[in-house]
Amino acid sequence: MILILNPAITPSDAAYQTLVHYLEGLPGIRVQSHVIQGEERRLTELYLLGATSTLDTSVMAGFEAVDRVIRVSEEYRILGRHADLSRRSGFEYQGLQFNQSSFHVFAGLCAVDHREHVEHMMRALKAAGQQCTRMGAYKPRTNPYAFQGHGAECLPYVFELAGKYDIKVVAMEITHEDHITEIESALEQTGNPTGVMLQIGTRNTQNFELLKSVGRQSRFPILFKRGFGVSLNESLNAAEYLASEGNSNVIFCLRGMKTEGAAPHRNLVDFAQVPLVKRLTRMPICVDPSHSVGDRGRSPEGVLEIAHAAAQGVVAGANMVLVDFHPNPAEALVDGPQALLMSELEPFLEDMARCHDFFEERVSIWTR
Repeated sequence: MILILNPAITPSDAAYQTLVHYLEGLPGIRVQSHVIQGEERRLTELYLLGATSTLDTSVMAGFEAVDRVIRVSEEYRILGRHADLSRRSGFEYQGLQFNQSSFHVFAGLCAVDHREHVEHMMRALKAAGQQCTRMGAYKPRTNPYAFQGHGAECLPYVFELAGKYDIKVVAMEITHEDHITEIESALEQTGNPTGVMLQIGTRNTQNFELLKSVGRQSRFPILFKRGFGVSLNESLNAAEYLASEGNSNVIFCLRGMKTEGAAPHRNLVDFAQVPLVKRLTRMPICVDPSHSVGDRGRSPEGVLEIAHAAAQGVVAGANMVLVDFHPNPAEALVDGPQALLMSELEPFLEDMARCHDFFEERVSIWTR
C-alpha cells in the first residue's frame, strides 16, 4: 500500500507525526518513506510493507496528511503505476524534462575512440539543435580481448566538449560502482560543464549489487536497459532495485531480445511493449534501435531499417531514442556496422520528430 501525502505536509508537521505514530503501531507493517523532488514541489510517498491486505484504505485516507491511497498491484512498488494514472511520472534534470510526455534523441558514439570524433559528433548535434548525446567510456564486451573503452582517461575531454557545444546530458554506461566516482571526479575537474545519465547495460540488468550502488546515489538519473534474455517482468523488478535504494529517476530502455528468431537482425525488436511498460510503470520509456537491428541495412524504399525500428517505438509512445552515430563507422572500435553516418543525422532527427508528432495526433484521435 502506498500513501501519497499532501504536497504541503512536511515531517515536522503535527499531521505527519500523527500519521507516522499510527503506522508504527500497526503489527507486521514496516514503513518506508520516499521523497520525489519535482521542479516546483516536493512530494512524499509512504510505502507500507508487510501484511497490508487487511488495512482499510478509507481509514488511511482519513488522515489529514494523506492525499490519496494506492493499493499496490505490481511487485515494483516505487516505479509501478498501480492503476493510478495520476501518479507523477519522470523527473527534471539539467533543465530538461524526462517523463512519459517528453521526447529526446540521444545520438552519439557507442564507444569513445578519438577526441576528434567526439568533437565532430558534438558539433553536429549542436548544429542540429540537440542537447543530449550518448558517449561510451566503459564497454563490457563478450570477447575479453575486444576493446573495453578508454574509461576514465577520456572523461575530461568528453565533458569539456559537451560543455563547449551546449550538450546538457551525456548518457554513459557504467559497469562498476567505481565508475560513478570517476565520473564525479572528471566533472569536478572540468567545472561541471554538463550532466551525466548513468546507463545500466543489458548484461548488468540483474547485477543486483551494482544496481543497489547506483540507486544509492542521487546526483545522476539512470537509463536502465532491459535484459536481453530475461522476461519483461524480471527486468522491471530489477529496475525497482534502483528505486528501492532511493533513486527513482529511472528511464527504462527496450533494446531487443536475444533469439535466433531475430536473424538476420542482431536482436528481436520488442518496441511493441512501449505502451505496456508505460501502463505498468511511471518510467519514461527509451528505445535503442541500433542494438536491436545491428546493421545499416535499408528497406527497398531507401529508409534505414534502424530508422524504421525507431519509428515503431516512437509512434507507440517512446519518450527517448538512443542511437549510434559515428563520423567514420569503418574506424569505430565498437559496433561500427550499426553506426549511422553523420550525413544521416538530420534526416533521422526529422523522421523522429515527425513520428512523435504523429504519436500525439494518434492520441488525440483516441481521446477526443
